[in-house]
Amino acid sequence: MRLNQLVVSVVLVLLGIPSMATAQSNWNVKQTFHIGGEGGWDYVTIDAQSHRLFVTRSTHTQVIDDESGKVLGDIPGQIRSHGVALVPKLNRGFITDGGGKGAILVFDLKTYAVLGKLAAMPDADGIIYDRKTDLVLAVSGDGNALMTFHPDIDPQSGKIDAPIELGGAPEFLAADGEGKAFVNLEDKDLVAVVDLNTRKVLAKWPVAPGGHPVGMSMDRNAHRLFIGCRNPQKLVVMNAENGKIEAALPIGAGVDATGYYNGQSFASCRDGSLTVIGTAGDKFAVEQTVKTADGARTMGIDGGNHQIYLPTSEFEDATGGGRPKSKPGTFKLVVVGR
Repeated sequence: MRLNQLVVSVVLVLLGIPSMATAQSNWNVKQTFHIGGEGGWDYVTIDAQSHRLFVTRSTHTQVIDDESGKVLGDIPGQIRSHGVALVPKLNRGFITDGGGKGAILVFDLKTYAVLGKLAAMPDADGIIYDRKTDLVLAVSGDGNALMTFHPDIDPQSGKIDAPIELGGAPEFLAADGEGKAFVNLEDKDLVAVVDLNTRKVLAKWPVAPGGHPVGMSMDRNAHRLFIGCRNPQKLVVMNAENGKIEAALPIGAGVDATGYYNGQSFASCRDGSLTVIGTAGDKFAVEQTVKTADGARTMGIDGGNHQIYLPTSEFEDATGGGRPKSKPGTFKLVVVGR
């Protein structure tokens, strides 16, 4: 750091004002939990109060203690699981199953017992719970739609609401807590803005200079979306009020998730990189790139213990230029902290 930069940073610290330099903190791999078990993996959902991780594993979903790595439960009955949404007030969780005709599995948060399955649309994928509207929101990639239902639905005979047509293939989503949802349309390079009360698409905003948006997270206080794009490889910062692109920063290859925590945003990528981006007012900069592990493309952030969890496995050597195959029984969680 140059002398004048150092002086400015010291002054800002004394005044209690954050700067890019002072906001930087070193994130590093702290440990690796070797979990094992069969199946691939997709999204990670954190229950910060109980320090539990819910990780979808294709045909089942594992519940893992995020302090010890111990497997607390294993929820069966999926064909191709993707994501988990949690509603603690009802002691319920919901798992999207994109296999077959599509389904959403309902389970008990304490016993992990399966309570029932809801018929859904094909390729049920990203799923979240929005407290403001008291709705579970899930997207159907093949159905080009947003699915919604109240979490107190009858798990045996309940029916989800009529789908909201999006006009593109959704991947993941966020809600602003004020009645709007934002959905990545991967094939259109757009973000669809949905009014959850009127159930109408209000706008579609381009993510350029990024493309193929997949991961999404949100800073609700600042009304910003953090969108992970694969082609070009960018972390796009979008104003959630008007769709303006505030920044587009370089990230690794194969991003699948983004996260926001305590003034920093993160992009986890298949190439084994975790990009850390700092915010100072309306300025953004890459502060750090953490080397995690190959295949660690999704993540969950536990704000309670200030750690990030990235699922992956060991891989066989790729042949013929194709994607390497996961070695059976080598599933693990890479734990990143400060």
